[in-house]
Amino acid sequence: MRYAIYFTPERDDPLAKTAARWLGRDPHTGEALPPVAVGSFSAAEIAFHTAAARRYGFHATLKAPFRLMDGLKEAELCDALDRYTLQQEPVHLERIKLARLNSFFALVPADPSPELNALASDIVTAFEPYRAPLSPSEIERRNPDNLSPAQLKNLHKWGYPYVHEEFRFHMTLTGRVPAAEAERMEQAISDHFGPLLLEPLTIGTLALFIEPEPGAPFKIKSLHPLQGGRARKTA
Repeated sequence: MRYAIYFTPERDDPLAKTAARWLGRDPHTGEALPPVAVGSFSAAEIAFHTAAARRYGFHATLKAPFRLMDGLKEAELCDALDRYTLQQEPVHLERIKLARLNSFFALVPADPSPELNALASDIVTAFEPYRAPLSPSEIERRNPDNLSPAQLKNLHKWGYPYVHEEFRFHMTLTGRVPAAEAERMEQAISDHFGPLLLEPLTIGTLALFIEPEPGAPFKIKSLHPLQGGRARKTA
């Protein structure tokens, strides 16, 4: 079993509902949803292009998937998240936008957010004592030969290449999209999400995701509101 600390909107949030329909799965419940046809793409084509993102559910990575350190239990990790989120303020983004990152599409902040970057870095550091070291096969799956020196250092030190200075908040919507289809895909995503792409976004909750076994879809185990006041919810 692996765990991950992600951000994802509350289940009833319009962005969460729209993204679940787009990806074909709701990570709050684990429910598979029927594929949708959007723009010039058939439902089967959308299902193909969203397959990689679907397994993880709509989210932004804050602490990448990890196995628990030997001797630690899930309840200890949940308790640590409760204590941590009581001390943290929500982060507000004035607007999100659609972006093409390398060859995949994702939602990203429209403007830089030092507060969000600081929160992400702090989460990586704060929960490092709970992460078991990567196995050689886990390191190899990250294609270390294709990483920059800074990313390779992060992989070995923190278990993930894209942390601290290499971090970029993004909520993935597709797998790799060929350049010839990129314009059509951008239009399809814009059609599906509509004005939600112009809305503000509040990072107000951390979600503990679990992968029950290798290759299984990730599902939300628990939600932990930032700056407390509400009891933790169990998905």
